This record gives sequence, structure tokens and C-alpha cells, in this order.
Amino acid sequence: MPLYLASTSPARLATLRAAGIEPIVVPSAVDEEGAVAAAGPMTPDAMVAFLAQLKAEAVLGSLVDGSPIDGFVLGGDSAFELDGVAYGKPHSPAIATQRWLLQRGRTGVLHSGHWLIDHRGGAVRAAVGAVTSARVTFADDITDGEIAAYVATGEPLEVAGAFTIDARGAAFITRVEGDPHAVVGLSVATLRSLVNGCGARFTDLWNR
Repeated sequence: MPLYLASTSPARLATLRAAGIEPIVVPSAVDEEGAVAAAGPMTPDAMVAFLAQLKAEAVLGSLVDGSPIDGFVLGGDSAFELDGVAYGKPHSPAIATQRWLLQRGRTGVLHSGHWLIDHRGGAVRAAVGAVTSARVTFADDITDGEIAAYVATGEPLEVAGAFTIDARGAAFITRVEGDPHAVVGLSVATLRSLVNGCGARFTDLWNR
């Protein structure tokens, strides 16, 4: 039972592979900033749910090796919430540095949105979504030099909240409360629940 991943996130891909699933990657071309601006004010959890849905829906008409999509389509999005503000990818070293100076020694919430479309048979049979969140606490003794060195690696520039838990950023995280996979950007437990809720068996996605 194929799973199409509407994301180019290396972390999401690695998480699925570790869970026994080799997805078919179909990148979506959603203008995230434009879509959010057009939609108007949203809470961080509503925003990631909204973008996950847009990404999944955006690839439905795609052809994979000349064939239409026939299976499950998963869209995902993540944002880090601190003081009620949602932070996505910083993109630039200056912004990433600002984020780390702000969140050092503090606790925020990483929200990961999931949108699953049951497209078995080449038609939409169901569409379900969920947001999984986890509280993340950063060490209070992170030095300015460590922040500069981390930003210089380029790792935090293209990830929500300017940090990872599955790579170099793990050294600066002291506590995670909730599903740790939510911090990576894809909760395997949530995916299982969504797949099973569509009347399928999650274990049928195992293909590695």
C-alpha cells in the first residue's frame, strides 16, 4: 500500500524509513508564506494543520513515473511556538541567531500538522488530519559561541524553530515532553491513527 510524501524534508523521510516505510516523495509547490497571509490570522496549531492540508492536496494531480497517485498521500508542516508566536524556518543566519538568543534556556512548543488523503483507486475516499505537539526545553548554559558555531553549520536555517532534535541541535535540548517524533516533524503514532481511521492497516505501509 503506497504512501506518497508531499514533502522534501529529510527528517520526515528518515523518520518514515526508520519506521519501516519507504515513501514515494512527491514535492509540493505550495507558497507557504503567501497562503498563510491570504488566510489571515491563525493560531500556530491551526496554521500547521492548514499548510499540511494544502501540501497534500497540491500533489493529488501529480504523475509518478507516468502513473496517477494510487495510495495514501501525506502532507506535513511544523512550527515552533514561543510566547504565543509561531516561528517557521529562519532561512538566514542572522534570523537563526536571533531565534537562538531568544529561546536559550526556555521552553516552547513544536507543533506538527499531518494531513492524510486516502487516494486508493485513484480517487479521494477520505481525508483526515491531526496536529501533534511537544514541549521542548533548551539548555540555559548555551554560549554565544556555541550558537554561532551551530548556525554556521547551516543546519538550523531550513527547519522550523531553527533547531533539530535528530542531528546537531540535539546537544542543546535538555527535555522533550510529548511525542519526540512531533519535534522531528512527523509523528508515526499519529500517522498510524490516521491510516487506521481510514479503514486501512498501518502495517500494510511497511515495505522496507
